[in-house]
Amino acid sequence: MKLRLSALNFLQFAVWGAYLTSMGGYLASVGIGANIGWFYSAQGFVSIIMPALMGIIADRYIQAQRLLSLSHLIAGCSMIGLGLIGQSMSDSVTFGSLFPIYLLSIAFYMPTLALTNSVCYNALDKAGLDAVKAFPPIRIFGTIGFICSMWIVSLLGFETTYFQFFVSGAWSIVMCLYSLTMPACPVNMRVEKQSFYDALGLKAFSLFKTPRMAIFFVFSMLLGCCLQITNGYAGPFIQSFAVIEEYKDLFFVSHSNLLISLSQISETLCILLIPFFLGRFGIKRVMLMSMFAWVFRFGFFAIGDPAGGIWALILSMIVYGVAFDFFNVSGSLFVDKETDTDIRSSAQGVFMLMTNGLGASLGMIVAQAVVNTYTVNENGIQTGDWTTVWWIFSAYALIVGVAFALIFKPEKR
Repeated sequence: MKLRLSALNFLQFAVWGAYLTSMGGYLASVGIGANIGWFYSAQGFVSIIMPALMGIIADRYIQAQRLLSLSHLIAGCSMIGLGLIGQSMSDSVTFGSLFPIYLLSIAFYMPTLALTNSVCYNALDKAGLDAVKAFPPIRIFGTIGFICSMWIVSLLGFETTYFQFFVSGAWSIVMCLYSLTMPACPVNMRVEKQSFYDALGLKAFSLFKTPRMAIFFVFSMLLGCCLQITNGYAGPFIQSFAVIEEYKDLFFVSHSNLLISLSQISETLCILLIPFFLGRFGIKRVMLMSMFAWVFRFGFFAIGDPAGGIWALILSMIVYGVAFDFFNVSGSLFVDKETDTDIRSSAQGVFMLMTNGLGASLGMIVAQAVVNTYTVNENGIQTGDWTTVWWIFSAYALIVGVAFALIFKPEKR
């Protein structure tokens, strides 16, 4: 069962890894790099509604493994449709021709992240295994799948082509079929009915009456603005060196995904550090480590290049693990410890809504405006003053970090 669930997680995140870090490069290559922010912000906006809606359906009407299969079927066919549009329209592809199909795909893919977890927990329970101990090693294979898919797209030369959508769609179709082999999940038996209001986490908005929690959620949104920026723009940034004679033939310029994959490797390893750092330094200092890691994440991009400055790009990938994990995981644990059990799930919903929903979406819209101010699309490559772009993002993270250090006062324990 552990092997079967490991394969399930591998496929789940391989779907995402095929395009998440390389889609920006493709959009720039067909001349619509100015709209990269809309594609990435859409993931956050659909995450506000769709996971809760699909969760209610899985609880009450359709077994989770079947709904997981159906969702991947729709998401996969949409991704293949996206590839076919890119193939038929070639360089004349437009934002209007791609975005609606892409939106349909992610609207059904984003809920599968939670559905896959539900299927895993149910299977582990039926197998008599302790999910707390058994699931983390299984979940690691999701990150491995993400990295492998990134490498496949890069090594096959698909980073700036529509073929990456075919790869993602193929993974989804395999996942659609494989999901049906999972143990049946109960419908309306073990999970208490929730209203859509509760499922969205809106009940927990009463936490905003507590100043400490209100401050924490606001800063969660502000830092959440950083979450998707490098997913959308790291690829186009590295690929922009192709217009410079001394850089154009370098390996990582044409295979940026291989370099960016170091971020996911770092993310996997940094998860293991969280228990030690939380126990030693407490939630505020760990959150500050994350915030200042974002400062370095963007700052290293500002001074790095694929040749003599490759060390800075590598360091940027390494600190990403601290920036991402210390914020998401530690923040989730803080919310869990600070809320009553009757609104614990709703409080997690608010945290996810503020970070991966509102924060990430708004952050990408603003980031798109900044990038479009300092860069232009020339012959399918987003070129310009990327150094200033990254320093602006770094300065933003620094301001948020300093403000958090001065304003947020957790209870001493």
